[in-house]
Amino acid sequence: MGYTIDIDTGGTFTDGFVVRGERVEMVKVPTTPHDLTVCFLDCVKAGADRFGVPIEDLLYETEIIRFSNTIGTNTIIQRDGSKVGLLVTAGRESLAPTRADDGMPPLVLPDMVIGLTEEVSKSGKSIKAPDEQVALSAAQKLIDQGARCLVVAFANSEFNPANERLIRQIIKAEYPRDYLGSVPVFLSSDISRRSGEAERINAAVLNAFIHGKLVRLLYKAGEELRRRLYNRSLFIVHNNGAVARVAKTRAINTYNSGPAAGLLGAQFIGGLYKANNVISIDMGGTSFDAGYVRNGQASYTLNPDVEGLPVNLPMLAIRAIGAGGGSIASIKDRKLQVGPQSAGALPGPVCFDLGGTEPTVTDADLILGVLDPNYFLGGTMKLKLDKAKQVVEEKIAKPLGISVESAALSIRRTVEETMGKQVGKVVKELGDGSNPLMVVYGGAGPTHCCGIAEVAGIKKILITPFSAVFSAFSSSNMDVGHLYTRRLDLPFGTESDLKALLPSLDEMRKEAIKDMRGEGFSSDQMVETLDLFVKGADEKSEIKLSTRADSLQDASQVKNLITKVHDALSGTGKKASSKLLLTTLGLMVQAPVPHYQIRKAPKAAYPVDQARKGNRLVFSENPAEAKQVPVYEWAKLQNGHQIAGPALIESKHTTAIVKRGWTLRIDDYSNAIIEEVG
Repeated sequence: MGYTIDIDTGGTFTDGFVVRGERVEMVKVPTTPHDLTVCFLDCVKAGADRFGVPIEDLLYETEIIRFSNTIGTNTIIQRDGSKVGLLVTAGRESLAPTRADDGMPPLVLPDMVIGLTEEVSKSGKSIKAPDEQVALSAAQKLIDQGARCLVVAFANSEFNPANERLIRQIIKAEYPRDYLGSVPVFLSSDISRRSGEAERINAAVLNAFIHGKLVRLLYKAGEELRRRLYNRSLFIVHNNGAVARVAKTRAINTYNSGPAAGLLGAQFIGGLYKANNVISIDMGGTSFDAGYVRNGQASYTLNPDVEGLPVNLPMLAIRAIGAGGGSIASIKDRKLQVGPQSAGALPGPVCFDLGGTEPTVTDADLILGVLDPNYFLGGTMKLKLDKAKQVVEEKIAKPLGISVESAALSIRRTVEETMGKQVGKVVKELGDGSNPLMVVYGGAGPTHCCGIAEVAGIKKILITPFSAVFSAFSSSNMDVGHLYTRRLDLPFGTESDLKALLPSLDEMRKEAIKDMRGEGFSSDQMVETLDLFVKGADEKSEIKLSTRADSLQDASQVKNLITKVHDALSGTGKKASSKLLLTTLGLMVQAPVPHYQIRKAPKAAYPVDQARKGNRLVFSENPAEAKQVPVYEWAKLQNGHQIAGPALIESKHTTAIVKRGWTLRIDDYSNAIIEEVG
C-alpha cells in the first residue's frame, strides 16, 4: 500500500497530512512567501522524516499528492500578477475592473481596455462578427503596451461564445504557441456561463491575473517532485470541492481552496454524528475563516466576492476576517485593536525571534501561560517569553497604564470577542433552534474555541486529532473532478421542460469525458451530479439544488425534483413562484481516488490521569493572579477519557483550553468533544 500526501499552504504554516495504511503523520513547516515551492517540498521532506525514509523513497511509493495553496489569493491581495489586456464589446468598457476602492492598483489599467464592435443576441444568435483586422490591431496595441496575457469578454457570450473564440483564433494565428512572443488568451465564456456581464468579466480578469504566477510555481513544484522520483500527477485542490491536475486547473478555481477543503472536512465530520447544522471555524496564524453546513449542505455562494470584486463563478462560501495567532495588537485613540494586520510567517510573532517587532495574539497567549515556550510545535521551535513580555509592555501595557498580564488578557479577550461575534452572525443565519455543532481547527483554533463559543452562544465544540492540519486532512477525502455550466434561461416545471436540458447535458458530458480521460479516468469511472440554478420568474436571487444525473430519466423522478426546487425556494423565506426559470445547468463529474478512512478506536486501557503531564501557572481570568492548571498530553487521551475545565490539552501542533464550566471527552472516533456544563 502506497502513501497519500495532502498539503495545505497557509499564510504562516504549511501543513502536511501523510498516510500509509493505518499510520498517519501530521507535519507543519513555516510557509516561505518568497517561493511556496520551498515550503511545499519542506513539508514533503518532513513527512518522509516522520516515516523514517528518504524523500525519494516516499515519493516513489506515493499514490497521490493533493495541494491547496494561497498563491492565487496572495497574488490578488498583493497586486503582483500579470499585466492584463482586455477586449470587450464596444460600449462596455466601463464594466472593466479599472478601479480599486482599497487604494491598491486596479487589476486592469484604464488604457489596457479596448472595445470591439460585435454583437450576439440573448437568444444566442451571432448578429455581427468582429472585424478580424481591427481585432488583431487591438490585440497588438495591448501587447505593445505590456500585456502579458489577453482576456476576451463579450456581451452575451455565455449564450454563444463564437465571437470570443474567433478572437482567440485570430490572435493565436498571429502568435503561435511555439513562438517566444506567444500570449495566453482567456475567454470569459470558458470561465463562466452564468448571468452577470460585469461579474463574468471580473472572473475572467482575475483568472488571467493570477494564471502566470500559478503556472510557474505549480509546474516548478511538479518538476521538483519528478526529480525526486514521484511518477504521478500533482493534483490541485479547487474551490468547488474537487481536485484536478495542474494541466486541467484554471487559476480562479484555486482561490480560497484551502478554506473550501476545510469546510468540506467539517461537513464530513458532521456527517459522522448526523449533525445537520455545523459551523466550521479555522483560526490559523494569519486569518480566521468561518463557514457552515445547513441541513447537511455546505455553505455555497453563487455570486462570491473575490477580494472586493464580485464574480459569477459559484464556489463554497467562506467568511474570512483578519484574526489569527499572528494578528497584531495596537493602540488607536487609546483603545486596543487586534488585527486585521498579521505578522504572518515572516517575521512572525515577536516570541518566534525571527525579526517580528509588533505584539501579537501568540505573544499574549505565551505571556498568559497558555503556551509552553519549550513545547511549541512539539519543541521544535523555542518561544522567547522575555521578548513577548517586552513588546507587549512597551506597545500595549504602558500606553494603557496597565500590567503586562492585563494587556495580554485584553488582547486575548478582544480577538475572541471579534471572532465570536462573526460566528454569532452565522448562527443567526442558520436559524433559531439550530443548535449547531462547531468544528474547530487551525493551529490557534483549539486555543480560543471556548471563548469564541461563549460569545457566539454555542454549547458544543468538536476538535479532531487532525485539527492543526485540518484543511490538509480534508483534502484527503476529495476526488478528481470538474464542474461544467451552461447558461439556459429555460422554463422549469414540467417533464418536457427538463427534456429540453438534454442537449446541453450531452454537450457537457462530451467535455467531461475528454477532460477526465486527460486525468487518467475512463467514462465508466465517472460519477455525475447535476447542479440546477433556479429562480422564480419574477425573482432576482437564485438557489442551487444538487441532484443525481439520472434524475431526468423518468416522470416520477422529474416530479420529485420539481417539488424539491419549490421546497428549497420556500426555504429561502421568499414566496415560491409557480413559474420557475432554470438559469444555469451545472454538471459536476468526479472519479474516485484514495481517501483516508477514519476508524473507530477501542476504549482507553488506562485512566485519564496517566495522560496528565503536570500543572502550569495560567492567567485565565484575573490578570493579578495566576492559577495552577492541569496539563494533559493530547496523544495519550483515548476513547472514554473525560476532563473538567479549567485544563490545557497539548499536542505537537496545537494547545486547547478547556475553560471553567466546560468539559472535554474523547469519543470512539478519537475526537475531542467540548461541552458547556449545564
